[in-house]
Amino acid sequence: MFKRIRNPFLRYFVILIYFVILFFCAIEINFLGLFGYSPDMQDVKNPILSVASEVYTADGQLLARFYKENRSPVEFKNISPNLINALVATEDARFYKHHGVDYYSFFTGLLSTAKGDKRGGSTITQQLAKNLFQTRKRKYQGFIRHIPVLRTAVYKIKEWLTAFKIEHVYSKQQILTLYFNTVPFGNNTFGIKTATLKYFNKTPDAVTPDQAATLIGMLKATSTYNPIRNPKRSLERRNVVLGQMEKYGYLSPQAFATYSHEPLTLDLSYVEDDAQGDSYLRRAVEKWLEKWLKANDYDLYEDGLKIYTTIDSRLQQYAEEAVAEKMKMLQKRFNGIWGNRNPWRDSKGNEIVDFVLKAEQRLPIYKVLETKYKGDSSQIQQYFTTKKRMKVFTWNGERDTTFSSEDSIKYYARILNTGMMTIEPSTGKIKVWIGGINNKYFKYDHVNQAKRQAGSTFKPFAYLTALDNGYTPCDKFTDKPVSITYDDNGKQEVWSPNNADFHFSYREMSLRWAMGKSVNSITAQLTEKVGWDKVVEYAHKCGIESPLKAVPSVSLGSNDVSVYEMVRAYSTFLNKGQRIDPLLVTKITDHNGNVLQEFELKSTQVLSPETAWLMLYMFRGGMEEPGGTSQALWEYPGLWKKASNQIGGKTGTSSDYVDGWYMGITKDLVTGIWVGADDRSVHFNSSGSGEGSHTALPIFGRFMEKVYADEKSGYAPGPFPKPWVKITKEYTCPTPHISVDTSSSTDSLSAPIDTAAKSVEPPPPEQPQNQPPLE
Repeated sequence: MFKRIRNPFLRYFVILIYFVILFFCAIEINFLGLFGYSPDMQDVKNPILSVASEVYTADGQLLARFYKENRSPVEFKNISPNLINALVATEDARFYKHHGVDYYSFFTGLLSTAKGDKRGGSTITQQLAKNLFQTRKRKYQGFIRHIPVLRTAVYKIKEWLTAFKIEHVYSKQQILTLYFNTVPFGNNTFGIKTATLKYFNKTPDAVTPDQAATLIGMLKATSTYNPIRNPKRSLERRNVVLGQMEKYGYLSPQAFATYSHEPLTLDLSYVEDDAQGDSYLRRAVEKWLEKWLKANDYDLYEDGLKIYTTIDSRLQQYAEEAVAEKMKMLQKRFNGIWGNRNPWRDSKGNEIVDFVLKAEQRLPIYKVLETKYKGDSSQIQQYFTTKKRMKVFTWNGERDTTFSSEDSIKYYARILNTGMMTIEPSTGKIKVWIGGINNKYFKYDHVNQAKRQAGSTFKPFAYLTALDNGYTPCDKFTDKPVSITYDDNGKQEVWSPNNADFHFSYREMSLRWAMGKSVNSITAQLTEKVGWDKVVEYAHKCGIESPLKAVPSVSLGSNDVSVYEMVRAYSTFLNKGQRIDPLLVTKITDHNGNVLQEFELKSTQVLSPETAWLMLYMFRGGMEEPGGTSQALWEYPGLWKKASNQIGGKTGTSSDYVDGWYMGITKDLVTGIWVGADDRSVHFNSSGSGEGSHTALPIFGRFMEKVYADEKSGYAPGPFPKPWVKITKEYTCPTPHISVDTSSSTDSLSAPIDTAAKSVEPPPPEQPQNQPPLE
């Protein structure tokens, strides 16, 4: 065909044109998937702006939204001519003369770039194509994206093709309206209305020529010409835009002279509602989806996903109510104990005198101040002691006050916090997630971010190891002093734990009684028998992922773990010995409701069903055995309206009453709760106030009362499941007769005291002054 053209130059020109047309067509139809998707006419007619993703509870309640683009659309009639004139004069002077692509500007731009004056040739319509469809995102890319120069050419051609389609569908006014509603102005500000309010506290129809020039000037580089961050550069750029407006007749010389001498005056008083329903749950969902989003190339903040979680809105509400009620009381108790004294203490009870200074030095601002003041400590301290107005968290709502940074550190160091999670082991669904007492003031998530000493909530892993290796719940040990010699990195150590009350009864106890009463001495003996390395092995097997130091004290909870890990591990017992991977999200759809992914429970059999059931029987010992540490739950009558109801659980308290724990098990649910201050130097000062049975357990009791009171919750009281398999080990050991000292001045539901045993036991060892034992 081309041979018929005898003129070689014309022939090559025709071949080039033919090749270009074929290349354009190949890009348009995404030939062999090489070029990626191109917006079609339907996309252009119904453009989808960046859409927020939404998070729902299992019962359809909206939990939160994720979005990047803080935008508020505006109609053309509400856009000031000053903005339109500034845009056209600066970005596309021939806007009203072309049909999407300005070839003249394109080729002159190429010549200018070749001469060293880099200048873009994109029209407003091309820029709109890029803003609307983000043609350089991965969705619009094919294999060609791996070829640098060709990749750029394809991007540009796609913008041309899309610009032609836009011009075919929309009028010039509509194109300008779409442009102003999609253009980014930096700082999470999209669209002209959001920008005019943010920088000038005005609607788009009210801006003056110099204000319009400031905003349009930002479009070249939103950070470089940001009027807040770079006012000098912004002013220079504003005057360039004003000059363009004069050049093309949109401003008179007099008006240009007037406006170009105006100072850059901003009005930043507008307060935007940027709330996205931020919460611990919202952050947890984002973290949970991180790998899936990356693997499937979705943007949580732009792609309009609908995310369905496992959270039960009723249970979540009851948990939040229980936390608020009990934590408010705990804070009042804590403040009453310490009064005007500072609660940051070492293990001997002495105040840590440099506590506040060290807290200041951990702040990012401290290094900035050191540089600024060249290490002058007096000037640095002046910064921290200068008073200023601020709002602070209280249990009675936000309070306006005048605090220095030092005052603020002292105030917040005294605040107790919590983490709580509830799971349904049979389905693996997380029903409740409370990362702390207030997400606005305390961002740190105490469910999966924080890791603290587990105290006696870790003891069950020692008893599990024993039951799975030949022992029965009825095997007996004597509550007596014990010393264990072990090797710690080549150094020989001796560990001699005390009981929580610093007494040894010298009684023989079954393993069930010892676990229910949380006897340290027997747990230590059992750990020595089965091996502390084996206890670590079983804890990991059940779902503890944190590194655990294999030492004799591991069974008493000397390692740091998270609430999430503990709930997951305890779920293994109620799930017939199957370890689960907890589910927080069940389904993800696109904005049209098309299912993108459904998540199903993954589980692994790690214990025999017999061992798992025996552990549930052991947990019931906390309520049923003499002195069981869960017996404070009798104070919650809502739990016992049904006589057959059974609850198992385990309290935990770390050294110096720093961490209080409760792990509660019902026939359907496992709940883990931690209570403490964020800094470990801040803590209660006695067992009566700081043990897990007095801090974390009350939250569980009140929460389950609320759940059981709601017949529509789906969870009713009842007995634990019957054995799933034939139980081959003896477990119905007789309950010992215990004489209770009714004259005890402590809590009426505290551990019963055997007066007969007490009269013959040797005197207790002297209470150490440095480390109260782990409970």
